Amino acid sequence: MTVDGTAPATSAGLPASRAGSPIRIRDVDIRFGEFVAVRGASLDIAAGELVCLLGPSGCGKSTLLNAVAGFVRPAAGEVTCGGEAVTGPDVSRGVVFQSAEALFPWLTVRQNVAFGPQMRGVPKARRDAVVDRYLAMVGLAHSAERFPEQLSGGMRQRAQLARVLANDPSVVLMDEPFGALDAQTRLVMQVELDRIWRETGATIVFVTHDIGEAILLGDRIVTMTAGPSAAIKKDYRCDLPRPRDLTDPACAALFRELREDIGAEVARTLRAQGLDDGHDGRPGADRPERTEER
Repeated sequence: MTVDGTAPATSAGLPASRAGSPIRIRDVDIRFGEFVAVRGASLDIAAGELVCLLGPSGCGKSTLLNAVAGFVRPAAGEVTCGGEAVTGPDVSRGVVFQSAEALFPWLTVRQNVAFGPQMRGVPKARRDAVVDRYLAMVGLAHSAERFPEQLSGGMRQRAQLARVLANDPSVVLMDEPFGALDAQTRLVMQVELDRIWRETGATIVFVTHDIGEAILLGDRIVTMTAGPSAAIKKDYRCDLPRPRDLTDPACAALFRELREDIGAEVARTLRAQGLDDGHDGRPGADRPERTEER
């Protein structure tokens, strides 16, 4: 159910097959010793939403995601999922990592996907049905008996997603999962993720530094300021019809707005490092002419 008690719906207006859980982040500070990675972050994510966290490298996107996963404990503030405080990792919050090395290399694809349900004591007949369902969903039924080293990068990420989904999570947390893929495979995976999200109805939080990827996937796009002491900067509602085309005028306009938003943070980081050349982060912005002393 959504936060208002209604059944969640996909962007196409169809009811989701399974409800996700709402996420609430309130006044969260995250510290590592004396270093403040995130300060005062607050964000509400409705059940069944796909929200992209977008920002330059080092802005705390993954750190905030890890707090929702329960891998990191906030120094202040609170994170809740489904109304329950997040105090540590839980099977209800599945994580898809950027690295395909997260798969167990000594297990086949089928065994990798079955691992979670097996550890939870799911009976074999039911476990086999769950594995078959999610292997078919991610298009890997034909590769079930292969080992990870026998798969392409895109196939390994599909296997990792199937392994997470087999635990029936209400929240799926994705930390730049397609960042290491080639451009064409990445486009295929973006389309597949959109389809799988519609089919499962899970809440998805997707970390990326790719503006186009955020526009193609997100119900909302949340930008963050540059670190340290990173914070939530702006929340963009992305109501554009799916599937999306980045050459569409509405998508292109949003792309430009986000590019300026993120560019300003990159410029601020450069200034802090003493590397400022007078550029304000906007593509095509004029730089001041340099005058040489004679």
